[in-house]
Amino acid sequence: MSVTEQPADVDLPRSPRPPAAGVAPRDRARRQSGVGRRPSKFWRIREDIPARLRLSLMVASLAIPLAVWTLLVVTNAVSDLFLPSPIEAFNAGRDLLSSGALQNDVRWSVQRVAIGFGIAVLISVPLGLAMGTFKSMEALFEPVIGFVRYMPAAAFTPLFLIWLGIDEPPKVVLIVVGTVFFNTLMTANVVWQVPTELIKVAFTLGASNFTVFTKVIFPHAVPGIIDAMRVNMAAAWNLIVIAELFAAEEGLGFRIVRSQKFLQVDRIFAVLIVIGILGLASDLALRTARNRLAPWSQE
Repeated sequence: MSVTEQPADVDLPRSPRPPAAGVAPRDRARRQSGVGRRPSKFWRIREDIPARLRLSLMVASLAIPLAVWTLLVVTNAVSDLFLPSPIEAFNAGRDLLSSGALQNDVRWSVQRVAIGFGIAVLISVPLGLAMGTFKSMEALFEPVIGFVRYMPAAAFTPLFLIWLGIDEPPKVVLIVVGTVFFNTLMTANVVWQVPTELIKVAFTLGASNFTVFTKVIFPHAVPGIIDAMRVNMAAAWNLIVIAELFAAEEGLGFRIVRSQKFLQVDRIFAVLIVIGILGLASDLALRTARNRLAPWSQE
């Protein structure tokens, strides 16, 4: 065996493989081990998702409940006496629409919600702005509002009927009482979240209280105020059904009670779907208003 020959069973040392272009050895090791790997598009935090994925998820959010509903009916898991099929609910809604009863009920319910929630907004937004801006107003109103808001608005219905009669006032007042306190505190909370640094800078530049409120606090709080209104608008639609359970001769809540007396469950489902559509429409209207008044807050 010559000095230049190597044993067959001895491995020669190999030079390290050069890293791929543009990839550091540490980053390559992380990728191979899975550490630091970006999650799928579905699970990325606060990042936009592709339009196709968004559309698919939106369709699924409606299609899955509808499929479950249909499956329960087809398999007779629930008696059709208590759970009509989607087609039966659709036909019931069409019958109500052709008779004109649905349009009349929608008109009355929308009118009551608009008046009641409108009054609540006129009270709660200025009061919430004042509470969020001035500590004195917060100390004056927050304790009593924080106490009263835990009282169920529906529990006041007998009192409203005694005090206001059986016409429109008790129905509207119930919506006002059921939304005004929550909307006030949510508005105040939005104002509390305005960065203190912005207010201090404005005062440093010589701004007055009025200027700070109109140029800093209010514009910064507008998107949050409208979002609070969106949340409490849903509560207003819930309360209108309760309001129309008592001494009403028209309205979507009245239609539900009337259908319940005759076991017309298909009509109940049809009216519930209509309420959902109206609530969604009002939410989209408020969202559009927010995007126009505060374009920087668009989702």
